[in-house]
Amino acid sequence: MIRDITLGQYYPGGSMIHKLDARTKIIATMVYIVAVFVVKDFLGFAMLFLALAFAIAASRVPLKFILRGLKPIFFLIAFTFLLNMFMVQGDPIFEWGILHITRQGLRTAVFMALRLSFLIIGASLLTLTTKPIHLTDGIESLLSPLNKVGVPAHDLAMMMTIALRFIPTLLEELDKIMKAQQARGADFETGNILRRAKALVPILVPLFISAFRIAQDLAMAMESRCYGGNFKRTRMNAMTMGRADAVSFIALAIFVGIIIAERVLI
Repeated sequence: MIRDITLGQYYPGGSMIHKLDARTKIIATMVYIVAVFVVKDFLGFAMLFLALAFAIAASRVPLKFILRGLKPIFFLIAFTFLLNMFMVQGDPIFEWGILHITRQGLRTAVFMALRLSFLIIGASLLTLTTKPIHLTDGIESLLSPLNKVGVPAHDLAMMMTIALRFIPTLLEELDKIMKAQQARGADFETGNILRRAKALVPILVPLFISAFRIAQDLAMAMESRCYGGNFKRTRMNAMTMGRADAVSFIALAIFVGIIIAERVLI
């Protein structure tokens, strides 16, 4: 379950999506996330699905690997689905005691489940096809206009990238701690949900200690190399946008136009 989280991981490859400029992928991901919350009917979600399917096919990342990232949040998706299905008022289609399923509730439940799934897959695809260093440079470049008003764009970009990069690192550390405690007789698999959650409490202390240790080692490594975010740093490989990025922006503009038309006209 822990290793199933794909957010923050990088999948090496030489596909068209991998070769795109990091800024192009960041902007496209932000636009896609906004579109996920803008669409209001099944036609809009069908267009989101087609766009996401094309991006996955172009990235050449195995579909099984991408869908694996939904396993850790399956409980959240199921809980959101059931909550919306039974709590939203409207035209009843099924009644049994205190349980009432309405047409509006079922529609809302399906939409929320799709939104969460598309959100996780879209965000995961960004990190799977972009190296952490390129992601940092892209975020910093997009935030660079904020330097004029005193906002440290480089520091913000570095913190965001480190946070994403630490997700798989901490999950790997958590897996090691759980295996070590299981070797000593700890049981995390049997019992109900509450019992399993209670069994995970003793893991938190060594996990936090390990997280602080990793953060301290990273800080010492950066200081020993005289790292400073306030300096005007140069890059060995300058970021440049090519023809593929231009085509991607044209496709993105068409996608935005279709979403707006679908939202306004239909």
